[in-house]
Amino acid sequence: MKNYIILIGILFTQNIIAQNTTALKQEPLIDVSITYENEQDNIKAIQAILQNQTAAWNKGDLDAFMVGYWKSDSLVFMGKSGPTYGYKNTLANYKKNYPDTSHMGKLHFDIVSIKSLGKSYFFVIGKWFLQRSVGNVNGVYTLVFRKTKTGWKIISDHSS
Repeated sequence: MKNYIILIGILFTQNIIAQNTTALKQEPLIDVSITYENEQDNIKAIQAILQNQTAAWNKGDLDAFMVGYWKSDSLVFMGKSGPTYGYKNTLANYKKNYPDTSHMGKLHFDIVSIKSLGKSYFFVIGKWFLQRSVGNVNGVYTLVFRKTKTGWKIISDHSS
């Protein structure tokens, strides 16, 4: 129950930010009243996004890694330095913090759980691991996925 209250707070905050932000060209969201494919298909689609992100990261391609994120000023990434708002800022932070393949290393995700929060949202909990020549690092993450016209996208990422 506590997780749902936190998630509702995140979604409410994002709605306020979205209303008060001058947006770059934002990816449109689909009508949430539409019935989508079954839950297992949605879970498989989300797993595929995470697999594609892993492959892109392991090739050193941050632009391809970011395809899984919502291309919007309302994207929220929460890391050890606090929140980062927007797709462009999130990508810039990734490029700053992982300037080359030695810092990027090889990524592995372990998905702990994927839970539906309704027709258009999923909540993902997992662990991440980077095996690197400059020192291995690992942590945990929570992701909120939202269905868009172009498929499932990460709208909120908390990685630590």
